[in-house]
Amino acid sequence: MEEKKLDTSSIIGFVLIGAILIWVMYNNRPTEEEAEARKAQQELVEKARKETEENTVSPADQNTPDFADSTALARYTETLGAFGYSASLPGAKEGTTVLENDVAYFKISNKGGQIIEARLKEFTTYDSVPVYLVKDDNASFNLSFGTSDNRTLNTGDMYFEPELSSDGRALSMKLKAGPDKFLEYRYELKPGDYMMDFTIRSQGLNGILSSSQPVEMDWKLKGIRHSKSITYENRYTRLTYQHRNGDKISKLSPGSDDSETEEGVTWISYRQHFFSSILVADKPFDQVELASRDLVEEESKEARWTKEYEALANLEMAGGELNHNLSWFFGPTDVKVLSQYKGLDLDDSIPFGWGIFGWISKHVFTPLYSFLSSFLPYGVAIIVMTILVRLLLSPVTYKSYLSQAKMKVLRPEITEVNEKYKDDAMKKQQATMQIYSKAGVSPLSGCIPALLQLPIFYALFMFFPTAFALRQKSFLWADDLSSYDTIAELPFKIPFYGDHVSLFPILASIAILIYMMMTTGQSMQMQQQPGMPNMKFIMYLSPLFMLIFFNNYASGLSLYYFISNLITIFIMLAIKHFIIDEEKIHAKIQQQKKKPKKMNRFQRKMQEMMEEAQAQQNTKNKKK
Repeated sequence: MEEKKLDTSSIIGFVLIGAILIWVMYNNRPTEEEAEARKAQQELVEKARKETEENTVSPADQNTPDFADSTALARYTETLGAFGYSASLPGAKEGTTVLENDVAYFKISNKGGQIIEARLKEFTTYDSVPVYLVKDDNASFNLSFGTSDNRTLNTGDMYFEPELSSDGRALSMKLKAGPDKFLEYRYELKPGDYMMDFTIRSQGLNGILSSSQPVEMDWKLKGIRHSKSITYENRYTRLTYQHRNGDKISKLSPGSDDSETEEGVTWISYRQHFFSSILVADKPFDQVELASRDLVEEESKEARWTKEYEALANLEMAGGELNHNLSWFFGPTDVKVLSQYKGLDLDDSIPFGWGIFGWISKHVFTPLYSFLSSFLPYGVAIIVMTILVRLLLSPVTYKSYLSQAKMKVLRPEITEVNEKYKDDAMKKQQATMQIYSKAGVSPLSGCIPALLQLPIFYALFMFFPTAFALRQKSFLWADDLSSYDTIAELPFKIPFYGDHVSLFPILASIAILIYMMMTTGQSMQMQQQPGMPNMKFIMYLSPLFMLIFFNNYASGLSLYYFISNLITIFIMLAIKHFIIDEEKIHAKIQQQKKKPKKMNRFQRKMQEMMEEAQAQQNTKNKKK
């Protein structure tokens, strides 16, 4: 994890902040009357504590002040700011307690009773630092509630009393208002589990808590950088949540500040690309205010945070008490891990894509790659999967190339028609369609196979950036298939390209250029018609786009496109030289022309429309 450097501006800032604090403390120093009042309040609290020690039997509660009514509670809370909770309650003071198992480590603070450190033991960042999801005050969990005398308390400012179970798996954090009056956070962590049970309950606070002011839960978190490229990581860092009964998964914007107010939310996921912090509710939150703020302005090696998240929700009280069963998940955004929690659909927080694309990515490519990588090196598994995909799509490639071959045979006739009717677009279109109809060739037959491949291409485009199995897996010169590969560092930064050179995107761009030359070369040789796109420009634009855009993308995706286009080139060469005979195609087309062509209803309708349009055009010409 990268630390910010202490530069001159930071030093000046610290000096100014220190001067302001000294000035504020000086101007807010207590008067003699205020000092006497505070002393009297302290004596009152100390008296209450001693009375509790004398009257309480339980050793666990012998240091806890007992508040018989809300007035005493109010007096007690007034002392918190001046003396701190620890001054009046020895059992509730500064300190931390650790809960851990073989995969996760959690540190819970007495102040606020909240998690202040969450570390995943099996993973490290790109610079070999342990993966932290909570650290350095990047997260907070706070309950805000009112008292019966119209005061507002925040648990984040108060000290809880910890009690760790004998087996070290469960931790009770109690904010006490008396021996049998308390607010409790209970954490329970099972072996080998990233999910931690979290219970919020109160006892004996009925009448002390305000019935008119709801208990508000506030959960904030700033995403910690874990990857080499923070802009790439931030692209897949997003707040996701599930609606009641799992009927809908919604997301906030990944590229800008966004906020929503939703009803019936069952879980909230603060995703940090390959790692997630998820809060799961046993009973859906009635209403939640969700917010996401983008903290990344540009690619920087010093940048530390990706996005800042916040969720505000009201917790219902039953009979004046709180009782909510929640769960915390701090772990990898891995479909194999998330899918283990049956009935929660946590794996839906992974951005597989929408509709049929997401289904293919999740249910076809994810299990296929998991199977291949179980016995093959990760890079080799990508190559094998690419070969299988290209073989599966080879019939589509054959159809596409066959259509191109037929169009090539008809090119002389099309060129002749274009010259004959170059001044009459309507007649030229009619004559061209007539040639296609007689030859039994459709100009759209080459486009349809390409459209059929789009779901596959898009599903793979979503699979590689989100495949946890690729994280920190090396292949050839790439040390991490989930991030970009580097063969050279640049002493300067090129806009949209970066400050490094990746080889896999270069190889993929060359392969795409060769493929484009093979598929569009025939079209480029044809006469360029007015209004048609410049095929030469498109041919060079696609490889250039890949070269620039994929320089900061996952090298595993660039490897796939390189191998995929390489295989496609060989398949097309094999089809051209060993499968398709252009002379036979020409002879077959000529025979097709001699046969009487029966038009279906759609073709007859099109013919009638074209004839009607031609008649209208002739009428206009006569009038002119």
